[in-house]
Amino acid sequence: MEIDKAIRECDDRRLQTKYNNATYVVQRALALYSIEEVAFSFNGGKDSTVLLHILRAGYFLHKKGQNSVNGDLKDFPIRTIYFESPCAFPEINSFTYDTAAIYGLQIDTISLDFKSGLEALLKEKPIRAIFLGVRIGDPTAVGQEQFSPSSPGWPPFMRLNPILDWSYRDVWAFLLTCKVNYCSLYDQGYTSIGSIYDTVPNSLLCISNSSNKFKPAYLLADGRLERAGRAKRPSTSTGGQIPAESNGLTSQDSYKNSMLTASIIAVGDEILFGNLEDLLGPYLCRKLHSIGWSVLQHSAVHNNIDSVAEEVERQKSKSDMVFIYGGVGPLHSDVTIAGIAKAFGVRLAPDEEFEEYLRHIIGDQCTGDRNEMAQLPEGITELWHHDKLSVPLIKCENVIILSATNVPEMEKQWDCWIELAKSSDLLALLEPYVSKHVTTSLSDALSMVRLIFMCPSFFLIASD
Repeated sequence: MEIDKAIRECDDRRLQTKYNNATYVVQRALALYSIEEVAFSFNGGKDSTVLLHILRAGYFLHKKGQNSVNGDLKDFPIRTIYFESPCAFPEINSFTYDTAAIYGLQIDTISLDFKSGLEALLKEKPIRAIFLGVRIGDPTAVGQEQFSPSSPGWPPFMRLNPILDWSYRDVWAFLLTCKVNYCSLYDQGYTSIGSIYDTVPNSLLCISNSSNKFKPAYLLADGRLERAGRAKRPSTSTGGQIPAESNGLTSQDSYKNSMLTASIIAVGDEILFGNLEDLLGPYLCRKLHSIGWSVLQHSAVHNNIDSVAEEVERQKSKSDMVFIYGGVGPLHSDVTIAGIAKAFGVRLAPDEEFEEYLRHIIGDQCTGDRNEMAQLPEGITELWHHDKLSVPLIKCENVIILSATNVPEMEKQWDCWIELAKSSDLLALLEPYVSKHVTTSLSDALSMVRLIFMCPSFFLIASD
């Protein structure tokens, strides 16, 4: 099989791992369901094209494992579904039918919408599972796994997602390594194709000194921006709050002679249960006071997505900056990241740059489910790099995610954050708070009240 041979002979170990995991899902599905019970939803896009060839290779390996391979498996026996739309690009339609002819696809063309079409198809055919080219970061990928039952209200079937954990970079590495055909629109600067009404070439691929010439999609440097060519609706998730570009740290001049505020959120049941003393929160309070910032609130929340989302939602609109920490080990908790994404109303998407940092730490074990740690809130995330940190700090608008688990680690991350913020002219340093102690031998409470009013600039910390 040319696909399996191309992957085995390439030097891309990451791609080999992704391929092995994906074809295993295919083989597992074909062991659970008969050929008549599975189908493949093909839409002519790059992800769907990758899945087609993963299925071809997976079917070959499945038959090989059964010792039933007879010569070249030219035709593809899995039923293929194509939802034809009048809004589709002509190039997509042409590529789909050309591909069906080349690989002998048993294609069922459906002109209804996806849900209605599936209902009609499943009534007519004994289909129990459908292969989908869904990847993490797609709008429909939220909450899905490689084997996921259909959502409530939909006809019952198993969603099979062999390339769920693949990134934009993985998709193009596969297509180019295997040298298979893909839709010609991708060579014209399109990076994510929807309908003719909401898709344009990605402006990031525009060739200099030209308004209508674009580099091919596989040259997009940052896979997080693959949907930059899709028409975007105005976000309503902020509920009338300050726009993202002015929410959080701004230039020093804009905050001159003003009060800057911060909130601190600790994530962890062990803190709430009293099993662990929280030393990081008080440390951050002292550090923030040292640069003249006022801490509005220091809270602890349960280690679940909804608790994190609700607290971040409350604090991000009240404070100039929110610091959040908590998780397992030296890396960020998936609960914390997912909670922040939910608070801002955005999805999680794989970040190839961040995954490389994780891979450097974890090594080749950073595959499969471990790849979930490289998913970051889409469109609001910045990675702040510092040579003293093995993993960059993560900033989501005005929320800073800290991975420290002890005071020395927190001290290092704080110092790096201060240095990076200063160098970017994004940090306003105000006069530090000054705490003064006054002691008195007065026992009359009224006298003590008078003393406080006589010394309004003092903070009465203790009295004897």
